[in-house]
Amino acid sequence: MSKTHAHTPWIELSAVSKIYSTAAGGFTALDAISLALPQGELTAVVGKSGSGKSTLVNLIAGLDRPTRGQLSVGGVAVHALDENRLAAWRGRNVGVVFQFFQLLPTLTVAENVLLPMDLCDTFAPAAAHARMTLLLERVGIADQAHKLPAALSGGQQQRAAIARALANDPPLLVADEPTGNLDSHTAESVLELLAELTHAGKTVLVITHERDLAGKFDRTITLADGHVVAQTTTDEARRSARS
Repeated sequence: MSKTHAHTPWIELSAVSKIYSTAAGGFTALDAISLALPQGELTAVVGKSGSGKSTLVNLIAGLDRPTRGQLSVGGVAVHALDENRLAAWRGRNVGVVFQFFQLLPTLTVAENVLLPMDLCDTFAPAAAHARMTLLLERVGIADQAHKLPAALSGGQQQRAAIARALANDPPLLVADEPTGNLDSHTAESVLELLAELTHAGKTVLVITHERDLAGKFDRTITLADGHVVAQTTTDEARRSARS
């Protein structure tokens, strides 16, 4: 997959560490990680449980703060933002797709997608409704708009969750095991949808345990014990397989 931004760092981490306080003392989830990732790629973050995958993605998304180090996204020093500015930045710049969808069960699919636009006041009501319709068409579930989430299949709920994450047109999308609860066919179609988003310049980070899907990603970052132990692009993986 060729990307127009392939050599321009857009996400940059410099000696980033995250240490959590526990009853047994400090636990280092990430240890002085440095990364430079371009815009417009579909990146997999892989590793065993406890390797630091979720911590890394949560820091990049502004859902958590580094203990030490510097982190910037799109030129914004995320680590330096106070709580109010961080919340405002996150609402406009980051879309989150949760493993178990986390759609609000008492709202229709349409209402779930409209909610982030209402909370951030990003669009006037008529424009927000038009955008909601466009997003549901884009993810292929426009005909489910007025149903409650419980009436949808797992794949349809995941697509609704992606539409909701895209509501405010964020440049960064993060997804936690977005295919973990789906059958293989539906999982592939969801990944294809995420890949399509990068063609429009969005950057997508996916936490996954499913290494057999690695060929679907532009880049794979492997973590172990809070360290990046490998970083491979699809082209590199293909060259390695041929050699």
